[in-house]
Amino acid sequence: MSHPLSLAAVVLVCLTTLVVGGLGLRLSRRTSDFYVAGRTVSPRLNASAIGGEYLSAASFLGVAGLVYGSGIDMLWLPVGYTLGYLVLLVLVAAPMRRSGAYTLPDFAEARLGSRAVRLVSSFLVVAIGWLYLVPQFQGAGLTLTLVTGAPGWVGGLVVMVVVAAAVGAGGMRSITFVQAVQYWVKLTALAVPAFALLFLWFRAGHPAPTVPPDWHAPLSTNGPGDHPAYRTASTVVALCLGTMGLPHVLVRYYTNPDGVGARRTTVTVIALLGLFYLLPPVYGALGRVVYPVLPDGVRSDSIVLRIPGELADGLSGDLLTAMLAGGAFAAFLSTASGLAMSVTGVLDQEVLRPRLARFTGGDAPSVRGFRYAAVVAVVLPYLVSRVTEPLGLATTVGLAFALAAATFAPLIILGVWWPRLSVAGAMAGLVVGGVSTVLALGTTMARGDLGGWAGALLANPALWAVPLAWLTAVVVSLATPRQVPASTTRVLVRLHTPEGVAVARPGLRD
Repeated sequence: MSHPLSLAAVVLVCLTTLVVGGLGLRLSRRTSDFYVAGRTVSPRLNASAIGGEYLSAASFLGVAGLVYGSGIDMLWLPVGYTLGYLVLLVLVAAPMRRSGAYTLPDFAEARLGSRAVRLVSSFLVVAIGWLYLVPQFQGAGLTLTLVTGAPGWVGGLVVMVVVAAAVGAGGMRSITFVQAVQYWVKLTALAVPAFALLFLWFRAGHPAPTVPPDWHAPLSTNGPGDHPAYRTASTVVALCLGTMGLPHVLVRYYTNPDGVGARRTTVTVIALLGLFYLLPPVYGALGRVVYPVLPDGVRSDSIVLRIPGELADGLSGDLLTAMLAGGAFAAFLSTASGLAMSVTGVLDQEVLRPRLARFTGGDAPSVRGFRYAAVVAVVLPYLVSRVTEPLGLATTVGLAFALAAATFAPLIILGVWWPRLSVAGAMAGLVVGGVSTVLALGTTMARGDLGGWAGALLANPALWAVPLAWLTAVVVSLATPRQVPASTTRVLVRLHTPEGVAVARPGLRD
């Protein structure tokens, strides 16, 4: 189908992103402006920005598609997404802000004093970021093809170009304003059509939408695979702890003025996410009414965009579809911007800045390298998105969460709270968690769900891979006490002392 109004909505969202992002070009001058927005972002603005980047294509389209296909069991996904911020609030939000880091590898090196741990952390940041970026480009292609009939490669290309321009223009300052605006665009774009469609449904005299009994049975086998209790628990663990380990989420806490601001930001984020996640189940239920059986060739991810055309005729249906298409593109752009920002920071620090610094001095090489890195950060995953088979949006994003939960979550929590963490223990935890998760999920992707306990364990590895990584890090640390950095006590005092009392310490940036 082709809707000129949908195309206009997508163009409007892209232009808004570029205009708002262009403001950062006037405001960003120093390195800290590009990396952490000068650490001056207020809690309310930061919370909107976090909501903007966190509510990705998986939230806007994928959750509704999963609820449509597998029932209310899939509501564990938004529960896990939101619960992750509660864990982050309680355990690490304020200490991570006080670390003074620009990126997650910065924190790893400052805490452990190890260049090797920093390099492994940098590799994981890039891997997780790219793994998360690929479905954003694929989802953008799906959306634009569905509402305009454009070739599949166009949507991803548009997102790639807009994101590279917004990130390169002003770094974190640009992205903060862009993502804050896009959260409210997404919320409006999902809420208004939902209420309008329900109004049209009841005005036509239809009874309340009904669904099959097994669709709302908890822990049923209605979803993919067997052993639903294990799969649900593993999914919640991956989402809850994976949120903490997502580099594009954590970097936002470095932009708050202080630890108190970081905590206030998180409380506001939880409220904003809870408000948003009231809406996808509405589309899942309406989808069941419109499509009792999913037609051949139709992906469940596209249900949200198809419903208005089935329930509303003429211009009203086109307008509602256009709103949803614009909101979906806002989701792709905001999440891709945050991911590109985190990957750009690492590529700049680890790859480009050291080389450019050989030719020019001062702060300029970092800014120039940052903009080069912004291009690399989006071009490579876009190319991968064109040569790989699209998976479900929520499924692909789940892979990134599982990997983050099994690698960065143990490193961050132990690094913030356990003084006996050693360099060898941290490295072993990262390697074991990363390798076990990748092997398990890689086997599932290559051979499909094997069924039985073997299939459940491999397709949902978080419930065993995360404890394995924790246990490895603790046991190896206890066995290598001489590799505990001498600066541990000083660093931990810095992390846990309120800013009004803290004294700047060497090894961590203010």
